[in-house]
Amino acid sequence: MEAPGFWDDPDISNQKMKELKNLKDTVDTMNGLCSQYEDIETLIEMGYEEEDAELAADIRTELDEFISTFEDIRISTLLSGEYDNNNAILKLNAGAGGTESCDWCSMLYRMYTRWAERKGFSVEVLDYLDGDEAGIKSVTFQVNGVNAYGYLKSEKGVHRLVRISPFNAQGKRQTSFVSLDVMPDIEEDVDIEINNDDLRIDTYRSSGAGGQHINKTSSAIRITHLPTGIVVQCQNERSQFQNKDKAMQMLKAKLYMLQKEANAEKLSDIRGEVKEIGWGNQIRSYVMQPYTMVKDHRTEAETGNVDAVMDGALDLFINAYLKWINTKPESEN
Repeated sequence: MEAPGFWDDPDISNQKMKELKNLKDTVDTMNGLCSQYEDIETLIEMGYEEEDAELAADIRTELDEFISTFEDIRISTLLSGEYDNNNAILKLNAGAGGTESCDWCSMLYRMYTRWAERKGFSVEVLDYLDGDEAGIKSVTFQVNGVNAYGYLKSEKGVHRLVRISPFNAQGKRQTSFVSLDVMPDIEEDVDIEINNDDLRIDTYRSSGAGGQHINKTSSAIRITHLPTGIVVQCQNERSQFQNKDKAMQMLKAKLYMLQKEANAEKLSDIRGEVKEIGWGNQIRSYVMQPYTMVKDHRTEAETGNVDAVMDGALDLFINAYLKWINTKPESEN
């Protein structure tokens, strides 16, 4: 009988298993890059020896793939924050603007779910509120995958859309805003005390995508932490007790991160930008008319391919943010 292997050790926590798998995948990728580098060298030598110009196209394809994979590995080395390798919890809130803002909220939700699919991550809806006429008023969802929070922390802030609104009968150009809050899903029971007198707990009926008992039972939970004004909601679990447990987990994670940040000037960086969802506060603008451009106002990264971005091509902006935040003076981070 074989002795139990390292991976079968029951004492290794799920978090450690994730870290070990991530390291193993990184080593496998690096070994693949070394092999690919040697293949490219061989192709170049063959091209010179045989004077075969047609090999240039093959070399270009291999080189582009090599550079892309190498860049992904290089960016992943910037994810060294305490919670960067955790899953991420995102909350989108439509700003003022009625149906137009709710539609913009639904577009952003689709954008992030498509990005997650590209990464091989899974998405779990925790809370969902439909717009009055169309779109989404707010949605809270969890993105599960290695370094999900490390990547998505770059998206925290206000997102601005400029387009000719399909809901405007006069065909006028309109500006809409949606805020996004991002926090890590801290799985372990964080060491933080919460006074029950500081909480207001409301129950309501699940509704929209993800509700297990839609319009049947008041199983959804909303918890308000009165001293800080933090509100967390969950309706996705099968029972009111499970929804409450998940909501408390989210609240503890938020409070824990606030507590760890001793410098009051950095609190907004942990909680999410506590700003009005409107002009002058956006981190990124998405312009669809009269021209097409997506521009990040922090890093100056931009592209004219709005359709690709809305279909989940966010790595340009995520990578630019990670480079930018890691080159800022420590006092500004």
